[in-house]
Amino acid sequence: MPKGIINNSTTDPNKILPLTYSWAREHYKNGVANNWVPEEVPMQLDVELWAKKGPGGLTDEERRMILWNLGFFSTAESLTANNIVLAMYRHVTNPECRQYMLRQGYEEAVHTDTFIYCCDSLGLDPDEVFSMYETIPSIKEKDEFVVDMTRSVLDPTFNTHGTENVQRFLHDLVGFYVIMEGIFFYAGFAMMLSMLRNNKMVGIGEQFQFILRDETVHLAFGSDLINTIVKENPEAWTPAFQKTITDNIAKGVDLEDAYAKDALPRGILGLNAITVRKYLEYIADRRLERIGLDKLYGTENPYPWMSEIMDIRKEKNFFETRVNEYQTSGNLKWDE
Repeated sequence: MPKGIINNSTTDPNKILPLTYSWAREHYKNGVANNWVPEEVPMQLDVELWAKKGPGGLTDEERRMILWNLGFFSTAESLTANNIVLAMYRHVTNPECRQYMLRQGYEEAVHTDTFIYCCDSLGLDPDEVFSMYETIPSIKEKDEFVVDMTRSVLDPTFNTHGTENVQRFLHDLVGFYVIMEGIFFYAGFAMMLSMLRNNKMVGIGEQFQFILRDETVHLAFGSDLINTIVKENPEAWTPAFQKTITDNIAKGVDLEDAYAKDALPRGILGLNAITVRKYLEYIADRRLERIGLDKLYGTENPYPWMSEIMDIRKEKNFFETRVNEYQTSGNLKWDE
């Protein structure tokens, strides 16, 4: 009979106690500690700045950058939710992991709601924003890469019995958690948080700040899930398979780099193609090490401010709209 975290016929999925994987429970609690909804973030200043033309308003490049990131993230979050609900949940039979995945599915719904809220607030054309995954080549390439990498788990006949199938599942988990959520989002995060850092479009910036905190926990859960499957199925983690995973992550860096150059053709707000590429390499090395693989690049972080801006500043008026502040969020440790 199979044992472990995936396809475990000896596990009662309705019996969460006693816990087998305490890390899954910790990730769930961290997600709850960061609970938020987009309507709590005021957008009036964003609306005024977006409507302003000429001096003091946004440049054409800033507007383009914002639209492209809204376009990519709006469909990427739906793609992520579909993977959890339609594929991952079926194979990960451990109850505390499933509890976290339900939490993550909710968070993906909140993220999708964020882009609806932004479109409504700014009066954007939703067809334009939500169709960019079809009309913008660099966005389309990223989405197609992830869809192709997660094809196995979406196959209704797929199961995780046997070494080859465990490898296929690990391959898809890396594509979903490490590449999609751990690399493909990060050039966009740097762009949008640079707006917040420069006190522009602060409402959207704060929402991206919350999304980044959520994604940090998603990535941590996914990495622990991958590492646990490898620990329980060491025969699947062959040198050849490790090379395949490393090559896929390197390809993900190249695709995100191409998207960043497309969305940000000239340097603005302290960002340029060279430093964005360095940031992606730095991020990729951390992702590789998190799942037990060797670094590829050895690049230093060109944006140390990203770590600082991830910490939500409680003194903002934003928190006055809440009955309860995020009392526990200050205890969390965030890793970009």
